[in-house]
Amino acid sequence: EVQLVESGGGLVQPGGSLRLSCAASGFVFNLYAMSWVRQAPGKDLEWVSTITLGGGVSTYTDSVKGRFTISRDNTKNILYLQMNNLKTEDTAMYYCVKESSSYTRTPETSLRTGPGTQVTVSS
Repeated sequence: EVQLVESGGGLVQPGGSLRLSCAASGFVFNLYAMSWVRQAPGKDLEWVSTITLGGGVSTYTDSVKGRFTISRDNTKNILYLQMNNLKTEDTAMYYCVKESSSYTRTPETSLRTGPGTQVTVSS
């Protein structure tokens, strides 16, 4: 059974930083691309970032480019999202996602099983 458990969220002031983690189990972590997605209150789920199986290639939605960095530790089966210079519009519940491909997003077949971790950016 695929399990994804997010952690690391919290309340932070604008301009602050947080590092999210996602502990993965129940599948061969280093064979799949992984992503972060988020959902703000009253809004649709939004893709944030994807990283390939080995971590060599990462992609980001435009609004977080230059501020967020996705990474993974395949020895520990953990996905990370380093978030710097946070803005109020980054406030959302953040989820990690297992993709069905090794290299790309697969929105139609990706898997999100965790409870998410809340990030609130406010002064």
